[in-house]
Amino acid sequence: MGLFDALFRSSEILGIAEETLEFALESSEETHPNEYMGFLRGTEAKQLDLDRDGLVITDILVVPGTETNSVSATVKTNQIPNDVKALGSIHSHPNGVISPSSADLDTFGRGSVHVIIGAPYRRTDWKAFDSQGKPTQLNILDVDLPETEDFFDFTQADIDEELR
Repeated sequence: MGLFDALFRSSEILGIAEETLEFALESSEETHPNEYMGFLRGTEAKQLDLDRDGLVITDILVVPGTETNSVSATVKTNQIPNDVKALGSIHSHPNGVISPSSADLDTFGRGSVHVIIGAPYRRTDWKAFDSQGKPTQLNILDVDLPETEDFFDFTQADIDEELR
């Protein structure tokens, strides 16, 4: 068991936010005929006003420099942030096959849930898998996502001040 698994062994993944799943489906369709690839990140359920312990998948991190084509997506591993909230991966299969390939299984080690979205990218065209590639249940949750606009709330003056 790695450090990542040790950090999250008691934090159950409760599901994926509906808005996050919709984003992934739309992104997969937009990148077609190439694969779409990202990493799943979560938010504590209590921060989303759920009266349960656990994590909800709320974000998809697309790593800069990811190279995609119709049969694969290659992530530059040196660009992946050391993010303790990374729960797994998500990617599309433009050919519509919603099961992990042997190449997929080789990348499933990071995180505990991996989502594959198949063409034509409808609401029913996805499945979740565990790190061994076995199908697993991932509930869709109707939650309000945390506000992210603060991250982009800065001016050139703020940047200049930071650089001094």
